[in-house]
Amino acid sequence: MKNLVRLLTKKKLKLSVAESCTGGMLASSITSISGASKVFNLGLVTYSNQAKIRILKVNKNIIKNYGAVSHQCCLEMVNNLSKISKANINVSITGIAGPKGGTKQKPVGLVYIGIKKGKKVQINKCLFKSKKRSTIQKATVKKTLDLILRISK
Repeated sequence: MKNLVRLLTKKKLKLSVAESCTGGMLASSITSISGASKVFNLGLVTYSNQAKIRILKVNKNIIKNYGAVSHQCCLEMVNNLSKISKANINVSITGIAGPKGGTKQKPVGLVYIGIKKGKKVQINKCLFKSKKRSTIQKATVKKTLDLILRISK
């Protein structure tokens, strides 16, 4: 974590995040590091579909047709966050942390992590095997931090 804050500071990069299933855990883990104020720009917890639609301007038809936990929604979240935040690196997270809420098509542990740096966007589909909510949330944060570190180098 300290490495990430140090790297972002050195490269003069700003970071913004829009979280759903992690409920602010990613923002909290970054801002708990001294010096984070130099790199952390904005953190939104858009937990409900309404928040995704109202704050992040996710098209309601995307949620209706694909669901909030989808590649399409994650992509729209990260693209629209980058317009709002003007940060160099933008991150979106949407998923099913469980223990309930999963289906055969979208099981508990399914998480999409979107990362946008400049014009480059990647959407990562993850399936965490645990059925424990806190384990899935922590694994998502760890995976996201690794992805941010990788894209920042």
